Amino acid sequence: MTRTTLTPAASFCDRLFVQAVQELHSPRTLATAAVLSALHLILNQFTIPVSSLLEVGFDFLAAAAIGYLCGPWVAGLSGIVTDVFGYVLRPNGPYFPGWTLSAILAGILYGLWYYRRPVKLWRVIACKAMAVVIFNFFLTPLWLHFVYGQAFVVLSSLRFVKNIIKFPIDVVLLLLVLKTCERYRARRRTT
Repeated sequence: MTRTTLTPAASFCDRLFVQAVQELHSPRTLATAAVLSALHLILNQFTIPVSSLLEVGFDFLAAAAIGYLCGPWVAGLSGIVTDVFGYVLRPNGPYFPGWTLSAILAGILYGLWYYRRPVKLWRVIACKAMAVVIFNFFLTPLWLHFVYGQAFVVLSSLRFVKNIIKFPIDVVLLLLVLKTCERYRARRRTT
């Protein structure tokens, strides 16, 4: 029988995957995710409407913190909770499961980029850029097309301008939040 050896990168990914799954069994992790999910719901209540189909919000900061502290699987599951409870607290049109899928994917994305990794500016920029392309330029217009029947326009001028203006602000805020989470995690390891 031949034994396969893993490359260091594959070995790291395997360990990361196992650690992320184990987070589902940690009461401390689940409590952290619950508190941050509640913060996510609070931040979701304070969005800035730009138009009837476009608003500016900062609830993604809590989702990124969950991904950083709890891992991709807990963050994905908390995406389900925050989306459903967010809809109950502030229904904005009909319920559509595509938004829940986006919340799950966002949590997983943040977890894959940030969980157990050092906070670096390039990582924050790359993750945020990927999130903007996937969610703001593709999935959100697709869901709006399904729900409201509008023409599927990936880069509407209003959406593009909003994301260009908001991108550096989001990166700075994400960097601050993740650096705070990094300090929290370092303190938690020493106690």
